[in-house]
Amino acid sequence: MVAASSSDIRHIIVDTDTGIDDALALLYLAGRDDAEISAITSVYGNTPVEDAVANIARVLKIAGLEDTLVAKGAAGPINAEPRIAGHVHGHDGLGDIYSEKLVPRNLSPLSSAELLVELARSRPGYYDLLPIGPLTNVGLALEIEPQLLTMFRSTVIMGGSGPFPPLGTVQMVDANIQNDAIAAARVFAAPRTGLVMVGVNVTAGTIVDEAAVQSLHRAGTEWGTFSAAILEAYMDFYQFSWGRRVSPAHDGLAAALLVQPEWITSSVKGPVNITTDGFATRAHLVRTDEGLPVSWPITPAPDTQVVLDVDRQAFLADFVSVLAGLGRA
Repeated sequence: MVAASSSDIRHIIVDTDTGIDDALALLYLAGRDDAEISAITSVYGNTPVEDAVANIARVLKIAGLEDTLVAKGAAGPINAEPRIAGHVHGHDGLGDIYSEKLVPRNLSPLSSAELLVELARSRPGYYDLLPIGPLTNVGLALEIEPQLLTMFRSTVIMGGSGPFPPLGTVQMVDANIQNDAIAAARVFAAPRTGLVMVGVNVTAGTIVDEAAVQSLHRAGTEWGTFSAAILEAYMDFYQFSWGRRVSPAHDGLAAALLVQPEWITSSVKGPVNITTDGFATRAHLVRTDEGLPVSWPITPAPDTQVVLDVDRQAFLADFVSVLAGLGRA
């Protein structure tokens, strides 16, 4: 990768429920010359928030970024019980591989929501925001500062389900939205500089396969060994979806599209609403697969850029290469 000039570097605040794909997204950003992780705010979701904080500390130690500012955030949704995905990510969020829980060296006295507001107000237009967990922290921050998303250079969310799918299509669970529909509704209704939704409609088909994991094992680096180990745990769950030991790069793809938006090959802009059928709660661009209006009155909202397709080959090649850590051996 060619070194980026200071003007090309994205200064990113990551809001994360630090499960397996979140940890890989953090390590990926840490390995890119055009990205700086300015702060990490934690939230419940893939794992309880206490474990999310410990997992952030582990990734920062591996990446050599232990002085990065970290905040502890919401332990549950604004008005509901949390759904913890231990069956996917393990009880500790990283596949229950590690017995020792680490503590961040630079833990903020502020909550995640408070830190988001403080950083946004301190340097409007400087930071990019990358929420890759339930949107509770951002929803709470919007209570403090309703103009929050106008203060970020951009906001890229891993969550949502794109437009409504073709008839008869079943989509993967939209877990980040499902965990806090109230917060998600606040985010998609809020004024913003630019909001990009990277949903399960694109991440579900962006697959880290068996060959990629073997290349990480063979790298012989701390980065590669860590990435391969937690991916193996992720694949323990996903093998029952496709009969193969593969897994989607959900959060890694969102991180990559923030720093390299040219990998978005198709997108559409329009209002996003939160919908539920009593079973699944989703964030949808409110149009049908044919581009027609939906069959009920929508809630007005500013336009969101909804990703429809990406250059998976370019992303996956870079993702695996950076996670192998060969340039940092």
